[in-house]
Amino acid sequence: MLLIHCPWCGDRDETEFQYGGQAHVDYPDNPDDMGDADWAGYLFLRDNPRGWFHERWSHTAGCRRWFNVVRDTATNEIHPETAGKAAP
Repeated sequence: MLLIHCPWCGDRDETEFQYGGQAHVDYPDNPDDMGDADWAGYLFLRDNPRGWFHERWSHTAGCRRWFNVVRDTATNEIHPETAGKAAP
């Protein structure tokens, strides 16, 4: 089990959270000009690196807020995301 730090509620078990996918995915600039293949790429294709990865999580069994973390996909080590700082 992962221990995830909610910025508002503190450290909690991962069963209280819902994974929200990759963080910092920008909405398309011109969505009306996108074809089906472009939309499929935007909706379903995400990075899958080994190592540090920015993710979104929702504390569904607690404060119900969304927040970002940086997780090592190889070790599951989690750090809060800090604006302007690289992963540990």
